[in-house]
Amino acid sequence: MASWTRLLKIDWLLLSLVTALLSFGLIAVYSATHTGEGDFSSHFSKQMSAALLGLLLMLLTARVPFRFLSGLSWIAYALSILLLILVDLFGVRGFGAERWLALGPIKIQPSEFAKISTVMAVAQYLSQRGSDIKKWKSVAIAGAILFVPFALVIKQPDLGTALVFIAVSIPMLIWAGASWFFMFVLLSPAITMLISFKLVLFVLWISLILLLTIFSTRRTWLVVAMLLLHIGVGSVTPMAWNKLHPYQQKRITTFLNPEQDPRGSGYQIIQSQVAIGSGGFWGKGFMNGTQSQLKFLPAQHTDFIFSVVAEEWGLFGVTLALILFFGLILYLLDLATDVRSSFSSFALIGLTSILIFHVFINIAMTIGFAPVTGLPLPFFSYGRSFLISIMLMMGLVMNFSANQFEL
Repeated sequence: MASWTRLLKIDWLLLSLVTALLSFGLIAVYSATHTGEGDFSSHFSKQMSAALLGLLLMLLTARVPFRFLSGLSWIAYALSILLLILVDLFGVRGFGAERWLALGPIKIQPSEFAKISTVMAVAQYLSQRGSDIKKWKSVAIAGAILFVPFALVIKQPDLGTALVFIAVSIPMLIWAGASWFFMFVLLSPAITMLISFKLVLFVLWISLILLLTIFSTRRTWLVVAMLLLHIGVGSVTPMAWNKLHPYQQKRITTFLNPEQDPRGSGYQIIQSQVAIGSGGFWGKGFMNGTQSQLKFLPAQHTDFIFSVVAEEWGLFGVTLALILFFGLILYLLDLATDVRSSFSSFALIGLTSILIFHVFINIAMTIGFAPVTGLPLPFFSYGRSFLISIMLMMGLVMNFSANQFEL
């Protein structure tokens, strides 16, 4: 009876933070999609229905028995992989990518739910007996769990969402006790990709990798493997650049210099910066933003919803939103240290990493500090699949909170 009492407990602090962010986001979507005719826009109505469904799903997920939830991880992961394969075979095309499955009038984006199920699967593996992250075998297995959905998502192609799987892997492996050399092995290929276009820098970087690997291990096969890996990555990257879709190349070059095409590929970032800068301290007022209300800002209800908040609510509104996000993130990290279950702890770190990556990249994207990757802002950006997936994440967190003394 006592276990059921704990299970039915609601984490009121978590619920308050989520409700505040969700309410703020709905207000922003209403303003960004307002038609001026006095009626709710279809976008707002759909977002509101997704929010209500998400709240219900969050509360239901919080009440799922903890043992059943942890045992469900591999099934959810397998189902997510199946759905991603179905997207590849029968997906609905939009914006140059196949990212949705159409179920009658309803469209779902399986990649959003794959992020959650992958975190749960990795957490389940890392918490198993016999899993030792200090051994290469365990790192390889955890990497394989993450790589399968990553490869399927990037094939759609959806680079932004694919990067989430990489962003999740680093904190989870560090939390599991991976050494600095393991992390260097994981992160160094990304640096190799960035500098592979400059031959001198590439040669110097390969030399540094060789020295660090020799210093860190006496295994000859590992030294050779690292050398071959980075030479391979450096050789393939320029060819892979030529294989990117033109819009993907343009996003990267626009990020580096948006002014080179102010009426074309750079228009979105420039308008976003104008909207954010014009908000001042108090903002122009609810539904009074010129960039948003006059539709100068593209994707203002999705990827660039933060720009709408900054223009209409100013520094005050932006600070309020960031405080709410920061409070939620700190609470999740604190909970990850308090729970007794290693599965819950690993899962919380993974779910928090998803949240942090989305918030950081989306805001950086709107102010021109990151390429436009299409990553939405949690609780704010329009998108039913994304909002429901975020609320499902919060439901899992609420479940872990209610069962924090379970092993």
